[in-house]
Amino acid sequence: MKGVPLNEELYNYIVDTFAQEDDILKGIVKGTEENKIPLIQVSPDNGKFLYLLIKMIGAKRVLEIGTLAGYSTIWMARALPEDGKVVTLEISKEHAEFARSNFNKAGLENKIQLVFGKAMDSLEKLLETPDSKKKFDFVFIDADKENSSAYFEKAIKLTNSGGVIATDNTLKNGNVIRKDVDEGTKGIQLYNEKVANDPRVESLLVSISDGLTISRVK
Repeated sequence: MKGVPLNEELYNYIVDTFAQEDDILKGIVKGTEENKIPLIQVSPDNGKFLYLLIKMIGAKRVLEIGTLAGYSTIWMARALPEDGKVVTLEISKEHAEFARSNFNKAGLENKIQLVFGKAMDSLEKLLETPDSKKKFDFVFIDADKENSSAYFEKAIKLTNSGGVIATDNTLKNGNVIRKDVDEGTKGIQLYNEKVANDPRVESLLVSISDGLTISRVK
């Protein structure tokens, strides 16, 4: 087996050295717990990884499918230039309201557009806009896992050539290698197989946090 097993001490070293949370991000995590919103936001190192990917490709427009409390949204918005924009899709009114308050606290409300409603409906509306300038350079999929492949099919039509689609939780706590799994894990298994063999993209599953599958659109 290649690589170094990542125990808690090594993980804390990585986060403390490279991905420390500021007060805004810490406050989101605390508020998420206090508001009894599921603590399923990306990890700090994953957030920093998304930030760096966006910086590296020089992205200006980012699409996020699944806002939750806005933790990952803020990581990504901070990576954008002044004229950059994150469009983030959220189905829960409670989550959307909490996320908006976090965007305001972070001073990023002008860089983030939150679209409330079912993600598939919102994606359809985005696809109805023919203007190529409305396409995205980076897409982050982090919503209901059973629909991951369907989100990808919409997202790739909205992504510029050379852009990146990143999908979270693609290891599913190690369960992607099992046969008797729930619908969400089945959805991820299908997603990984799909993008690994899709001629429109070049992909790799990166073993950061719970797994992040990255696809570069050709």
